[in-house]
Amino acid sequence: MTDASAIFDRLKQDHDKHRELLDKLMQTSGDSDERESLFETLTKELKGHAAAEEQALYSTMMRKPPTTGETRHSVAEHHEIEEALNDLAATDMSSGGWLTKFKSFNHQYRHHIDEEEEEHFPDFAKYLDENDMRHMEKVFERRKRDEKADAEVTPEKKEDAKE
Repeated sequence: MTDASAIFDRLKQDHDKHRELLDKLMQTSGDSDERESLFETLTKELKGHAAAEEQALYSTMMRKPPTTGETRHSVAEHHEIEEALNDLAATDMSSGGWLTKFKSFNHQYRHHIDEEEEEHFPDFAKYLDENDMRHMEKVFERRKRDEKADAEVTPEKKEDAKE
């Protein structure tokens, strides 16, 4: 239909930034200022990206019957990722439990973005037209900026952290 590489390149650019932040977080230890700062940056980036991706890309793909299954799958994973981030935020960063949860989250998130890039994006590109591209380009950056600014890092109380 059209060359959708621009929007997918933009989403991959964010994913690469997320991978870099995950790698840096894996190198931290304890309840350090560096870990706290990186985690706050990662959380705001991921929540802003997910909301913008849902409004720009996934809302478009929901209107394309051949892609609704993949779309629902990715949106569901976004909600799981947000829950895991909230749980990490409610967990004491100096505990071994935080690192265990973070390693699991790291694996979960990398699986999600690899699946998007390798499977979903190529499938989605087949169904996009010029109107879709204009909509997605207009919406993504604005929505990401707004959502990132409003993202909460610690919406849960420490006592609500999962064991």
